[in-house]
Amino acid sequence: MSMLAAKLNRHLKTVETFNSSDKQLKASYSQHSKHPDLLQAIIESFMDGVLILTEQGELIHANKRALRICQQFSSEQLQPKLVPLPIWRICQSLLDSRELFPEKTMIIEAEIDTHNAEVLRVRVRWLQFAQSDAPNLLITLENRSQSTKNTAFTEAQQYNLTPRESEVWSLRRANYSYKEIAAKLYITTNTVKKHLKNVYAKQQTSAWSQEERDIS
Repeated sequence: MSMLAAKLNRHLKTVETFNSSDKQLKASYSQHSKHPDLLQAIIESFMDGVLILTEQGELIHANKRALRICQQFSSEQLQPKLVPLPIWRICQSLLDSRELFPEKTMIIEAEIDTHNAEVLRVRVRWLQFAQSDAPNLLITLENRSQSTKNTAFTEAQQYNLTPRESEVWSLRRANYSYKEIAAKLYITTNTVKKHLKNVYAKQQTSAWSQEERDIS
C-alpha cells in the first residue's frame, strides 16, 4: 500500500460509503443546518455533483449526481468507504494551500479522467457552516462532456437552430473537426460548413437584437 493510500486510510476511515441512503445523508447533514430538507433539495437540483467533506474526509453530504460520478472510478481508485483517490488528492492540495497562503481564499481546480473515459472538472473550496467551528470542503464535480451538451442544447434553443444545425453545433462544441462531424452524421464537409455558417449567422443576429433591446 502506498504512503498516500495509507494516509487516506487513517484520515478517511469514518467516511460513509457512497451507497448510503438519503435518510443517512440527511441525518448527517442536519447537524450543520436548521433546514436540511430545503438545502438538500437545492443541492440535489444542481447539475454538477456536490460533495461536502470535513477536513478529515468525513462525508457530510453527497447529492445523487456526485454518487453516480464517483461510481465511474475504477476499483483501484474507489476503495471501500473512501472518496476516490484522484478527487481526494485535489482536496489535499487545498488543505496544503492553507499553510502556504493562510490569508487567501483559495479554490483548487483540476481535470481528471474517470474509468469510463469521462473528463471531470473538479473544484474544491472551503465551506464554513455557522454552527461549526471548523471549515469543511465543498467539492463540485462537472462532467465536461455533459456540460458541453447542455450548453449546446441551450444555445440551440436560444438561437432557434434547426434539428440538423443543433446536431452539428453540438458536435462542434465538443471540439469535433469538420471531417469528424461529417463522418458521424453521414454528410459532406461542405454541408457541415453550410450548417455552421447558418449557426454563426443566427448567433450574430441574436447579438444584434440584444444590442438593440439594450439601447432601447
